[in-house]
Amino acid sequence: MLAFLVKRLAEAVGVMLAVALIAFTIFRFVGDPVELMLNEQASQQQRDELRERLGLNRSVPEQYLAFVANAARGDFGISYRNQQDVFPLIAERFPATFELVIVATVLSLLIGLPLGVYTAVHRKSFLAQALQFLSVLGVSLPSFAVGILLILVFSVTLGWLPAFGRGEVVKLGGWSTGLLTKSGLTALILPAVTLSFFQVTLVMRLVRAEMLEVMRADFIRFARARGLSEPAVQFRHALRNCLMPVITVTGLQIGNLIAFALVTETVFQWPGMGLLFVQAVSFVDIPVMAGYLMVVSAVFVAVNTLVDMTYALVDPRLRVDTVGGGHGR
Repeated sequence: MLAFLVKRLAEAVGVMLAVALIAFTIFRFVGDPVELMLNEQASQQQRDELRERLGLNRSVPEQYLAFVANAARGDFGISYRNQQDVFPLIAERFPATFELVIVATVLSLLIGLPLGVYTAVHRKSFLAQALQFLSVLGVSLPSFAVGILLILVFSVTLGWLPAFGRGEVVKLGGWSTGLLTKSGLTALILPAVTLSFFQVTLVMRLVRAEMLEVMRADFIRFARARGLSEPAVQFRHALRNCLMPVITVTGLQIGNLIAFALVTETVFQWPGMGLLFVQAVSFVDIPVMAGYLMVVSAVFVAVNTLVDMTYALVDPRLRVDTVGGGHGR
């Protein structure tokens, strides 16, 4: 198990170094940081002093190593637009994105699991066929189209829910949450549903495929032969054996949702990291763009590594295959 952990951590470090190289390339070679930070009236002496302070007069390998060392300490430089340190800007927006992603993930499981079981057990019914058709739409429709449609129906036409913003938030130390206020909860509904729409269809289709396979297994026939009710067979025995791939995919999708929540955040003007990144692109705020890339990649790699380790704890065969290259059998 120790060798497996070391291998996974080494892979995570390698991925982060590659991401750091991409972020450094964006930071160093997309425009001149000195020209972007100073106005046109700045003297040549001011430009030279800023270039020396930023370390741009050193060689490229030295600048890359310094960038990696600073990033490891959470120092991504100063935002060109806000003239503030980048990391506090991202950290201030992280709770909004994380809250949105977690609520969307919970919604996808609460809706997708029972729908997947139903479409597997009653696969020939009209409702199951309709749900299958809707799942194809859910996979096909882009999230911005779903968000705009929800705004049109529930905000513009019916006036039930707010169309933008996060509502009132409560500060809990360095963390902000809208889950403790009514306006925060109502503001969360539409963006969370939009972000979870694809996830619901993914979980439903995955559970359906797994259930169809498990329901043909011998232990299911034995459970029915013992006289167990169909709900007990379906949920206590069949569904439990389908949960491992669902948990794995859900864990991996959390990283994807954090990375790609920027479309939903832009549609609903949700004050998260994604909206900050879009604004940074609009203003060519290179340090914020590089910092966002590093933070999101770190979260993604951490979630993936945690899922791999959890999966290895549950299934020891993975440790043998991974470490021994298949010779441990």
